Amino acid sequence: MKMPIINFDERFADFMSDWMKNHQDQYETFDDMEEDMPRIYVAFLNTRAKWLGNVTPGAYFTQFEDPKVLVDWLAQYCEEGAPVPDLLMEQITTVGRPCEKRLLELLKDEEATEEAKMIAINLLREMESVLPKMLYITWQLDREGKDELKDNALESLTDMGECVVQPILQELPKANAAGEEALLEVLSHFPGNELIYKLAIKLFKERKERRALFAGYLAKLGDDRALPELMAAAEEEKLPYLTFIEIRNAIEELGGICPERNYDDDPEYEALRDLDMN
Repeated sequence: MKMPIINFDERFADFMSDWMKNHQDQYETFDDMEEDMPRIYVAFLNTRAKWLGNVTPGAYFTQFEDPKVLVDWLAQYCEEGAPVPDLLMEQITTVGRPCEKRLLELLKDEEATEEAKMIAINLLREMESVLPKMLYITWQLDREGKDELKDNALESLTDMGECVVQPILQELPKANAAGEEALLEVLSHFPGNELIYKLAIKLFKERKERRALFAGYLAKLGDDRALPELMAAAEEEKLPYLTFIEIRNAIEELGGICPERNYDDDPEYEALRDLDMN
């Protein structure tokens, strides 16, 4: 069922323009009007609008509680390139749990726009839903480097807490290199698990070009058994300056003392020193 697509941003802009004409004597400067913006917006929400059949904007979406209608409406806004009203998103989170399943279906819909999926992830996170946990983990398994949608899902996995640890560890053997790194980022927030520590130290030793990243994860895990590996890496010849800095930070975080090195002739060091001087 197609629902009406109304640009609430444009309607508010029109309302604000009329408000300024009718109340211009109240504002000496534009900054004064900007300061009054929250009150103007509340007035907009509570003013009956002919373009909504004489319903107030603030009450318009509250008439709808069917999860399918609300979430499909969100997707429709994105398909048509119209800004999704905050009021619609607020109603989805207000209806709450009944909308979770429909939002998950939207995330699985191959025809849904990336914008709609991004908003769905944000709404599910706001609702503190763990329903998409396995979908988010599966997304990471075959990822290729930077991916904003999967990065957003990764943030949600971290926010879900320790309930994600065992499912991630179970799925890890299926992950490609980028997927391992992404999932380790989540796991690094949950120290004390031997499997997580072993994975972090393994990747630190095996993927030398990414050691700066894995040093940070080892620091977060807080296990000082990593110190010998970190200390040995810190003394390696031709260790890039920026990698050394991350390794040094990890060593100090774990209570160790990093060996001193001279990087005066290193291009990275010189570039950073020039930046600091400027």
